[in-house]
Amino acid sequence: MHSRFDVANGHAVLAGETVGRGDPVVFLHASICDRRMWRLQMAGIAASCQAIAYDRRGFGDTRGQAEEHSAVADLMAVIDVAARGKPVILVGCSQGARIALDAALLHPASVRGLVLISPTVAGAPEAALPPALQALMAPLKAAEAARDIDQVNRLKARVFLDGPLAAEGRVAGSVREQFLDMHGRALRAAPAGASQDNVAAYSRLQEFTAPALVMWGNLDFPHIQERARRVAQMLPQGEAYESVHAAHLPSMDHPAAITERLLAFIGRCPPGAGHAFS
Repeated sequence: MHSRFDVANGHAVLAGETVGRGDPVVFLHASICDRRMWRLQMAGIAASCQAIAYDRRGFGDTRGQAEEHSAVADLMAVIDVAARGKPVILVGCSQGARIALDAALLHPASVRGLVLISPTVAGAPEAALPPALQALMAPLKAAEAARDIDQVNRLKARVFLDGPLAAEGRVAGSVREQFLDMHGRALRAAPAGASQDNVAAYSRLQEFTAPALVMWGNLDFPHIQERARRVAQMLPQGEAYESVHAAHLPSMDHPAAITERLLAFIGRCPPGAGHAFS
């Protein structure tokens, strides 16, 4: 059974849930979703782990005033409360992966393993979209400029759920409905303020020496796929996995396969303590 929790940090109350017992695994959602994107993975590991997920500021059930803040400090507050300060495995997607990586570099003793899915990485080379993908993104930019929330939501589903290298409507049914609900809530949420974290993570990847798994979908933007491959190569214990017929959110495209990969990775992580820089 999932248990709800709230964690106060600054002027925010972070909403989360936990299920299972064992070594803690904390899930960080993408900026086009909320913690619900991880429900199937949480259920899949709960027999052997404590699965924890929370909504970041501006998403899901988390509430608070707009303020400058640290997304890493929010994560550490969740770890202190929900995981009772134990070393954790962090699982992050997209912007959630960036926060997980930043936390691993800033608090290495608290992180014993790292799973990065379609990661955003601070300091990584800037992307240059080819003309065909620039044309695909043009309607989204226009909808954002017009503040047409419903159209932005639909186009984000087309780009990030279906994938820019796939046909529109590739993902349908309850998965698409869940995406539209999660991202729609985020688009309508009150401003949360900007995170002030500034970690040069890309140039420091070699410092994280604990086990790491980097995953991506082969229907995602080519520059995101290439960045994920590079990150896997640059991490000392980095392992790479390409999810076929998946876009930016492989855990929603192929939940069972991603859960299986996650369980295998968890089994390879040494129990107990986090790592320390050498």
